[in-house]
Amino acid sequence: MPVTLDPDAAAIYKAFQEAGRPAYETLTAPEAREYYRAARVVMNPEPPALESSKPLDIPAPHGALPARIYTPTTLRKNDGLAPCLVFFHGGGWVIGDLDTHEVVCQKLAHEGELIVISVDYRLAPEHKFPAAADDAITATKWVAANAKQLGIDAAHLLVGGDSAGGNLAAVVALAARDGDGPKLAGQVLVYPATDFAMKHPSHSEPETSILLTHSVIKWFCNHYLNSAADIDHWKASPARAKSFAGLPPAYLLTAGADPLRDEGAEYAARLKDAGVPVTYRHFPGQFHGFFTMGKLLNQANIAVSEIAGWLKALK
Repeated sequence: MPVTLDPDAAAIYKAFQEAGRPAYETLTAPEAREYYRAARVVMNPEPPALESSKPLDIPAPHGALPARIYTPTTLRKNDGLAPCLVFFHGGGWVIGDLDTHEVVCQKLAHEGELIVISVDYRLAPEHKFPAAADDAITATKWVAANAKQLGIDAAHLLVGGDSAGGNLAAVVALAARDGDGPKLAGQVLVYPATDFAMKHPSHSEPETSILLTHSVIKWFCNHYLNSAADIDHWKASPARAKSFAGLPPAYLLTAGADPLRDEGAEYAARLKDAGVPVTYRHFPGQFHGFFTMGKLLNQANIAVSEIAGWLKALK
């Protein structure tokens, strides 16, 4: 599929090329994390003023999961309790943390007028599949169980994330539907990874190998999965789930210059075919990762605002 980058996206891509930024697959996982963290600071927009931003420890079998709870100054409430989005950061299950996605979580809380809890799940290769998926499920279940103490309306609990975080949000939604978690009010899937087979056309098109290149996505997968046998497991590839019926409403976003484009679009279509209410949004001139680059890409701010509007409209 021909892809033409928006002028601002093309300018950023050119700047990255001219800067000679190292490819993640040439770095160790700790090196890649530091590089990603430093790059995010330059790209994040100005954060909004919030009522509070507090650390949170979520109990898990292996020890506490670090998290952060964002409360906006204007908060929608029902009988004194507010809706909540449990957010999982992107980064290929290898990189990314609470800090890299802090501003986007703050903006979602501010514009969506809801509580956002960002979860710092375990990363690969130190913690292979299904560690991240299990942590995401554990965290969501704990938030639901402790909703009242956190000021959260358990009947209006949602999950979301970008890229690998979108994968985890989709997995949590499946697990919750099947009894391993609370009933969810919605799922926000920003260019989610849904199928580790990586056989959709966008995984081999030259035009999609931008920032998230075909080689680096394989590097992420090799770090996360134990073996090819994991590909078929729904906790790794939610697209492999037997049924999509009964899942919560979804907002799903894809980008044109993205190896994950086609699997995301297909996932949205399959949700819709299963009777799930779906809002599908495609940004044809953007690349994978643009969602957190609001300082440089206004399309990122538009995406955040649209998601916030969708969150506010959910009943």
